[in-house]
Amino acid sequence: MPDFGTSGDSMSLRVAERISGIQPFYVMELLRRAKELEADGKDIIHMEIGEPDFATPQTILKAALAHTATGDVKYTPAAGLTELRQKIAAFYRRRYGVNIPEQRVFVTPGATGAFLLALGASLNPGEEVLMADPCYPCNSNFVQLYDGKTRTIPVDADSHYQLTTKLIERHWSAETKGVLIASPSNPTGTLIPRAELQKTIEATRRLGGCFYSDEIYHGLVYGEKAATALEFSDDVFVINSFSKYFGMTGWRIGWLIVPELFIEAAEKLSQNIFISTSSDAQHAALAAFDESTLAELEDRRREFEKRRDFLYDALVRLGFDIPIKPAGAFYIYARCAKFTDDSFQFALDLLENEGVAVTPGKDFGLHEAHHALRFAYTTSLDRLAEAVRRLERFLDAR
Repeated sequence: MPDFGTSGDSMSLRVAERISGIQPFYVMELLRRAKELEADGKDIIHMEIGEPDFATPQTILKAALAHTATGDVKYTPAAGLTELRQKIAAFYRRRYGVNIPEQRVFVTPGATGAFLLALGASLNPGEEVLMADPCYPCNSNFVQLYDGKTRTIPVDADSHYQLTTKLIERHWSAETKGVLIASPSNPTGTLIPRAELQKTIEATRRLGGCFYSDEIYHGLVYGEKAATALEFSDDVFVINSFSKYFGMTGWRIGWLIVPELFIEAAEKLSQNIFISTSSDAQHAALAAFDESTLAELEDRRREFEKRRDFLYDALVRLGFDIPIKPAGAFYIYARCAKFTDDSFQFALDLLENEGVAVTPGKDFGLHEAHHALRFAYTTSLDRLAEAVRRLERFLDAR
């Protein structure tokens, strides 16, 4: 009988060292508790998870069902269905006025797959990526997964909670490989102004780095139009998704647009990492660009805008500090220093006492995180109104 060793032996299994740098989602503790409270019969208003509450549009569902009914659910080319890549390229021509060869478009399992391809094709171990603090935490974890390093740069309302050319130049080092921005941003919902976006791209190129543009909330913009990085350069990585604007979170499908130099590298990686994105999801997504689908999505966007306006006004009235009204996504990032020095405990107490679930700032970085909360307006106006009533009652009782 072979001796495989015990937990104390040198032969024992060990978790990879890189995992020590991967941070958990603190909101998952809140979500777990929310589910327990719901199981006990308590009514919970969910404003913690970044998922649209609208169902997948019927046009998309019908396309998926028609494909599934054929039984021909097989692998597709690693880069995605040619027809879908063509439709994505055509979408950029119509919406942004930019011409992208379909060969630069890669269909991926969600935006996560797009990040893994982009970073895997361009980032070497030990190299550094600059990003804002606060930001979506998984972006930093993706970098660490490839044994890269993240330098998060504190940002505030003066820069729309976004990186600027001056910040990039100030923090650039010999180890820096590139810059990752998100516009609109999660958690702040802010946009990088068009002129500043162009300057940040030019500065990154001048410094010899890669520019990664997270555009997964494009489409969910209120008032001003979001600019894509592709309007200013072909040598950028653009990450997008069918999850948010198109309402296809559970389908796990996104896309990546790469500079021409990286086409072969992205092809090889996609073949090895995931072979291909779900065939069903790709055939469903073919209907996402139909005129009837886009019209429905625009109706939803307008509904999100109404929710934003209602919740923003209500939170300001209650005393939360929101220096910039969010211009996109479906989040409000509010400072709560007037009420607490521990936003995580505040969120726990709000959940326990009033059944309102929100996300604490510590999920998005370190800068002023203890004084911040993210409210997702991914529920109906009636439910938002009830959440505001409960929140007001909670604050009055403190």
